[in-house]
Amino acid sequence: MAQTLVNIHIDEGLKKDLENVCQELGMNMTTAFTIFAKKMTREKRIPFDVSVDPFYSESNIAHLTRGAAQMDAGGGIIHELIEVDDD
Repeated sequence: MAQTLVNIHIDEGLKKDLENVCQELGMNMTTAFTIFAKKMTREKRIPFDVSVDPFYSESNIAHLTRGAAQMDAGGGIIHELIEVDDD
């Protein structure tokens, strides 16, 4: 089967991390991308879930930003104390 060259651009750190994981799995990045491409073309879908982590939602980031501002101002964060029995 004829081979062709595919060039992609990714973050340097991501590339290094990917190379390390591939090495741990006993393969190189070409093999990993070939596995991905074969699975995607066979299934006609991205072979994993793609979603947004709710931790990074606008409302949560705003809440964290307000909390950090309170901490920086020396106010701390008010919360309920949970009592635990030492049985």
